[in-house]
This record gives sequence, C-alpha cells and structure tokens, in this order.
Amino acid sequence: MPRRSRWLVLAAFALLVSATQILWLTFAPIARQSRDALGVSEGAIGDLAVINPLMFVLLAIPAGRWLDRRFGTALAAGALLTAIGAVIRTVDTSSYQTVFVGQVVMSVGQPFVLNASTKVAARYFPPLERTAAISVASAAQFGGILVAALTGGALMGAGGLGLVLGLQAGFAVAAAAAVLVAVRVPASYALGATGETSLRWLRRDPLMWRLAGLLFIGVGVFNAVATWLDTILVDLGHPGVAGTLIAVMTVFGVGGAAVLPGLAARHDRRRALLVATTLISVVAFLAIAVALALLSGVLFVGVLLALVGFVLLAGLPMALDWSELESGPDRAGTATGFLLLAGNLGGVVVVLIVQAALGNPYLAMSAMSAVVVPGLLLAARLPRHARSHIDDDRRWPDERVKPASVPW
Repeated sequence: MPRRSRWLVLAAFALLVSATQILWLTFAPIARQSRDALGVSEGAIGDLAVINPLMFVLLAIPAGRWLDRRFGTALAAGALLTAIGAVIRTVDTSSYQTVFVGQVVMSVGQPFVLNASTKVAARYFPPLERTAAISVASAAQFGGILVAALTGGALMGAGGLGLVLGLQAGFAVAAAAAVLVAVRVPASYALGATGETSLRWLRRDPLMWRLAGLLFIGVGVFNAVATWLDTILVDLGHPGVAGTLIAVMTVFGVGGAAVLPGLAARHDRRRALLVATTLISVVAFLAIAVALALLSGVLFVGVLLALVGFVLLAGLPMALDWSELESGPDRAGTATGFLLLAGNLGGVVVVLIVQAALGNPYLAMSAMSAVVVPGLLLAARLPRHARSHIDDDRRWPDERVKPASVPW
C-alpha cells in the first residue's frame, strides 16, 4: 500500500539530486572569475568539473550494488558526502586546494545519489506511478544544471566566490538533511533479494547494452552542445547568445523529461519514442548546420535546440524506467549505475569528437548529427514492447534475463 509520504520522500530526493548537479557545475559559468579568485589557470578551474565524471566512472557500479544491498545506508552516505564536500569548499574560498578537496568529497557522493533514482521509485511508489517518479528525479537533475548555469554569474557579481559557495553549501546541507529524514520512512514495497553478487545477468542482457548505448550518445551530445555551442557561435559572429540557447534547450528538456516518459509508458511506446528522439536529433542538428550557413540570426537555431532538448533529455528517465522493468527493483541500483556510467563516458568521448571538428563550425554541428546516427540503429533494435522481469522469473527461475540466444 503506497504511503502518503511518498511524494515528500521524492521531493527531498529531487532536491538532493539538484544539489549534486549545482555543485558539479559551480565553476562552469564563472570560470574566468574563479580563476582570478583562486589564483590559478582556467585549466585548473576546468579540472574541478572533470573530477565529478571521473569519480562517477570509477564508482558507478560499486555504488549501485551497495544501493541494491543496503539502500538506506548507501543513500545516506551519498547525502552526507554531498553536504560535507559542499561545506569543505567554504572553509577557505580563496584556496584552490581547499575547493579541490571539497569537490572530490562531493563527487564521491554523487553516484550514491543519482543511482538511487529507480530505487526510490521502486521502494515508495506503486508500479503505475514509478515512471512519473523517475521522471521527476531526472528532471531535477537537469533542473540543477539549469540553476547552476543561470545563477552563477549573478551571485559572483553580487558577492564573489564566497557567496556562490556559501549559498550552494546551504542548499546542499538542507537537501541532505531532508534525505536523511526521508530514508527513515519504511519502504511501501518489498524488493525481494538484496541483489546478486554476480553481474552475469547484466553482461548477458542485450536490452541493457542497447539502452546504455543510447545514453552514451544522448548524454554525450547534450554535453557537446553545452561545451562547444559558444565556440561555434562566436566563430560565426554570434557572441553572447550561447548561454541563452543552452538554457532554452535545458528548460524544454526538463519539460520533456517530466512529460514524455509517462506518456510512452502509459501506451507502451517506449521504443517508438526513442526512435523518434534519435531521428529528430539527427535531422535537427543537420538543419542547425544549414541554418547557421544560410541565416544571419539564431532564432531558428533556438527553436531547433528547444525541440532537441524536449525529446533528447526525456531519453534518460525513459531508459532508467525501462531498466527497472528489465532488471527488477532489487537490481535497479546496479542497472542505473551501469546506464549512467555509459552516459558519463559518452559525455567525455562525444565532446572530444566534436572538438576535433571545431575548425569548421558547420562541420562541428554536422558531427553532432553523425554521432546520433548509431543511436537510431540501436533504438530500432529495441523490443517493440517492454516486458517485466517478473515474466522472466516465471520462465527462467535461475536467470532473470533471457539467454542471449533467445530472440527479442
């Protein structure tokens, strides 16, 4: 029986998810000001943002498996590390070494938070509401990115780096405290076993690998746009507009992440929506390249990026929702960790691929389109309809997934 407090639990968790993203991207919109405040190079400031995905790659699977075994303890550890890391950064806001240590501590906690998205949904929400819960958690992730991008410059101008780090630490501590209270709420739904020690089920599940491939591409493309759009537009004589366009893309992405996965799940059209997402992205990035070549303004580019954001960012909660159906709630932490690991790797690789094409801005946008093409092939090979891990339990008692030789 679902508890009425489930939405409060989700709200607390969503705040913590947002906090992790705000702390990760603290220095992205204020790189030059932070360089001067800390007395280091811009490259050193960039290293502060690299720590986060690096720690996620190292800890994603171990964090997911710990969440499957000891959910409350693992999520509480993630909350505490997030808050402690944020507070450490405020101890000496003129010391790069202090800020670096705080960033490392916070980054260690993030995998335990983000990997818990599907576990929170499975523990507290009935099956018909789990897609919505996962969508809210994913939208909170993008919302945190947006808050970091939109508030950093204003706060830096108002009170310097001390104000930026202080307010962010306060938010992180409040969110962590809310989650520490929330994890004490008993689960409404039993999750069965606490997770296998073997990862054989993951290695043998083709659906999980295809979803991972889609997130590798989707997260990678989003990161590439966020990283290189300003460079591309400056080369074309449009300085100072990339931030607004990225914000528009993210705002529409938050809306898509909150709405589209629920519609796809309700009508069992997950594959159709993922195919449409990849197809729209391929066409849109090519159209952006053409628009930049033929049109003097960027309004049309903004419209296309809003469309891409709306469908592209919905892919994350949709993939996580499908993975929970596939793996079962007791393995959801490991499954989520695997998928988010793939997304973080894509966020590095695709950025480097597009960087190689930056000499020609039209080629750079075309490269983003080309990167998405394999995603269209992966999406087309997904099952037409989602199946439940429960069905697999009935047919293969010893294995939760179909043997690789069984066709979809």
